[in-house]
Amino acid sequence: MSSENSSAEGTQRVWDVVVVGAGPAGASAAYAAAVAGRSVLLLEKADLPRYKTCGGGIIGPSRDTLPPGFDLPFKDKVHAVTFSNNGRFTRTRRSRQMLFGLINRPEFDQQLVEHAQKAGAELRTGATVVRVEQHGAAVPDRRTVAVVLQGGETVLARAVVGADGSASRIGAHVGVKLDQVDLGLESEIPVPETVAEDWKGRVLIDWGPMPGSYGWVFPKGDTLTVGVISARGEGAATKRYLEDFVARLGLSGFEPSVSSGHLTRCRAEDSPLTRGRVLVCGDAAGLLEPWTREGISFALRSGRLAGEWAVRISEAHDAVDARRQALNYAFAIKAGLGVEMSVGRRMLKAFERRPGLFHAALTGFRPAWKAFTDITRGATTLGELIRSHPLAQRALTAFDR
Repeated sequence: MSSENSSAEGTQRVWDVVVVGAGPAGASAAYAAAVAGRSVLLLEKADLPRYKTCGGGIIGPSRDTLPPGFDLPFKDKVHAVTFSNNGRFTRTRRSRQMLFGLINRPEFDQQLVEHAQKAGAELRTGATVVRVEQHGAAVPDRRTVAVVLQGGETVLARAVVGADGSASRIGAHVGVKLDQVDLGLESEIPVPETVAEDWKGRVLIDWGPMPGSYGWVFPKGDTLTVGVISARGEGAATKRYLEDFVARLGLSGFEPSVSSGHLTRCRAEDSPLTRGRVLVCGDAAGLLEPWTREGISFALRSGRLAGEWAVRISEAHDAVDARRQALNYAFAIKAGLGVEMSVGRRMLKAFERRPGLFHAALTGFRPAWKAFTDITRGATTLGELIRSHPLAQRALTAFDR
């Protein structure tokens, strides 16, 4: 598809925007560029739909960023949260309004891709990107980027968006730097109807035994998604935490249908987001909330911005104009998601030192619970909350000492 001739003379087609990776970030970028009327090619190495290790929680900022007419394939709607501190001091808090919804990633990602295709993007699966080149024999002019596929085929574009996950080839090209890497372990556990009914509409969040760790149970009909996350380097302890967590919940007797692990990566604050006509977004850019490691809303929001700015870069007539548009994209990311990440880093450090205090606040202090519900529903963000509430500012400053 990408190597088809665009004229009788046999010159190779040049796409306005090529997006690498068809997860939420890539599909959002492809949609945004296609809606703007540009030619868009979306490359994905796997066949779709494909499994992805992810809790699957869709919070307010995620819902607000979805394309018009997107019908979320919820498996459950959460109105209650049970909190525990390493299995102790358990308390459930409830909300009349839905806090967030739960989805299965294969369905959700597939639907996002279909919306991008309806907007005009072309999808090519089974396409593994080896590298991108902005100079050299494969690049016909300075306005073009060459995307080199496994097997040697080359795809040409005016702008490239890297959304190829946390081990991103495009991120390596851009020079993404990381300052936090965590290990997440997760099991999809089919359960009988009686067990599923007990969890309906309710999630569990357990503050774990290692600094900064926590576990979760997300119900999705007849399956419970059970997982834990902790800093990389604590692999054995993280695995033990998951085993103990599952046993404590009385779920050891049920065989998981899927058991998986993955690394989440947070960018350093000075990490680049662009290089020439190439942008990165989502996990490829290390964009996720450092405390909760929530990544779907960061992927959707950064993907949309990357698609919009990739359109502008594709229209740039020289390197100076392309550089200006790339810097504008980086500024847009840093002014929004970057602020949220900065607050999240401070929250994680405070949580690592005093998880019991966080637990006590969320289970017994009404303003803390309201802040949690406002963030999950999308009424505010972590950054806005700290900026607009003097009490929250003072509390976080006290933790920083």
